Amino acid sequence: MEKRIAIGVSDFREMLTGAYYYVDKTLFIQDILEDGSKVMLLPRPRRFGKTLNMSMLRYFFEKSAQDNKPLFDGLAIGKHPDCMVKQGEYPVIFLSFKDLKHDSWEVTYGSLVQLIYTEYNKHLYLIDSPVLNDMDKKYFNRVRLDEGSEADYASSIKKLSEFLTKHHGEKTIILIDEYDVPIQQAYLKQYYDPLISFMRNFMTAALKDNDYLEKGVLTGVMRVARESLFSGLNNLSVRTLLNEKYSAQFGFIEAEVIALLEYYGIESQLKEVRNWYNGYIFGSTVVYNPWSVLQYTQNWEEGLQPYWINTSDNEIVHRLISRGGPALKMELEDLLQGTAVVKTINQNISIGEVEKNDQNVWSFLLFSGYLKPISREIIDGEMICSLAIPNREVETIYRDIIRSWFNDSVHSDFLRTMLKSLISGKIEVFASHFREYVLSSFSYFDTGGKVPEKIYHAFVLGLLVGLRPNYDIKSNREGGYGRYDVMVIPKDTSQAGIIIEFKSVDPEEVKDLEQIAQLALQQIEAKEYQQELFAWGIHRIIQLAIVFRGKEVLVKARD
Repeated sequence: MEKRIAIGVSDFREMLTGAYYYVDKTLFIQDILEDGSKVMLLPRPRRFGKTLNMSMLRYFFEKSAQDNKPLFDGLAIGKHPDCMVKQGEYPVIFLSFKDLKHDSWEVTYGSLVQLIYTEYNKHLYLIDSPVLNDMDKKYFNRVRLDEGSEADYASSIKKLSEFLTKHHGEKTIILIDEYDVPIQQAYLKQYYDPLISFMRNFMTAALKDNDYLEKGVLTGVMRVARESLFSGLNNLSVRTLLNEKYSAQFGFIEAEVIALLEYYGIESQLKEVRNWYNGYIFGSTVVYNPWSVLQYTQNWEEGLQPYWINTSDNEIVHRLISRGGPALKMELEDLLQGTAVVKTINQNISIGEVEKNDQNVWSFLLFSGYLKPISREIIDGEMICSLAIPNREVETIYRDIIRSWFNDSVHSDFLRTMLKSLISGKIEVFASHFREYVLSSFSYFDTGGKVPEKIYHAFVLGLLVGLRPNYDIKSNREGGYGRYDVMVIPKDTSQAGIIIEFKSVDPEEVKDLEQIAQLALQQIEAKEYQQELFAWGIHRIIQLAIVFRGKEVLVKARD
């Protein structure tokens, strides 16, 4: 019988016993055992298999009444007897914060308490342990019965590790999955300070100077060190996606995707799957998005789709980019045109400070999986990365964000009417609508004083996204004897192609916009930009000059 595709299955036992197709990541266990660090933080983008891997660690290490060793029969880790002797040898505490996405601190705190007392209730045998004294048992009962104070719950994981270690005679392994999910949610919903205050005490107690700790493993999207969650934690090693270690243990590598597609008889789709879902770079390893690959494998007859897009998960990305300055939006246009951007990356990024600094936004986008590092080097102690969009799927997210800027500022029917007038050659109608559009939309851009032409360029390119998929939009490409600003190329060659030349003028220096527009049109002719359209078999061409002076705009055409 053909194995099932595991969508949303994050429990390792269920994966192995439920007739699901499993991509073997068990050598992750060997990496953890060989890592000399006491506490490891492994940041990776969402939906890249973090929770399943952490569940695997739990079933491997946990000393329990149920024998979990058969789960690992036939898997890669089973070929390493030096590792297998560690199976089932340790008490384990496992918490996953991936569902802590609430609108208030009160509800979040209640959910945290519930997670903690649920974990306590998995170890009810400790109530009868002969090695725990009466005070220990009173504390244990307060926590498990939801009768503890905030101080009790802040220290609860350290105390539980103490009780487990005393009872089993082995130090405890602590696994905390998606530790930063509640931090991001608190930032979005504005209860950041009380959340951080609690989490700082909670993490420090469990992981710093804990004599009962064998090893701690945490996953999340980013290291958020400036919140001081790990203040003074000198035994912490952070392995981000820029590091080589653990680079192949989250997400699918090429060989794993080929084997998956062959198993389900759709290996002919590999090229398109690669274009849509591959391209992430962890260390020097090229990685596929496992969530999207599995979704596509299950639904391949429906075609390639952006499965990674999820409104709540992408909310912070929309917010950060939309609130960014003109330079950020301008560089986003470069990325969509296939041009890499070079940025200083802050590996100790603080989610509380991301919105205050466009530079931090780039670090957030990288570690969240929305960009990939195509090159990197250390200069004067700083990490400098050349960044690009990983694949077609992530590109759709950026295009959706661009559309949202304009749909927020002008009714979408108005936008459609304006674009229709442009492609149909009704330039006077387009110009009238466009002037109104600029006035209502340019609150997103700083148009005071002398404004770089490229900012207007980025604005218009965002507008033209609405012409896809019937038109290709090219920007800053060689054409004729020069480099045109924008070319709109219809896929139906009977339709008009459009060449746009931008000019931005200083409000204090230039008064005659008409003259500047004529110069722009003359440039199009002189540089013979239309030759590219002729080569595509397009013979009806609209030449368009758009001259900006602050929020004032003049549109002039020749066809």
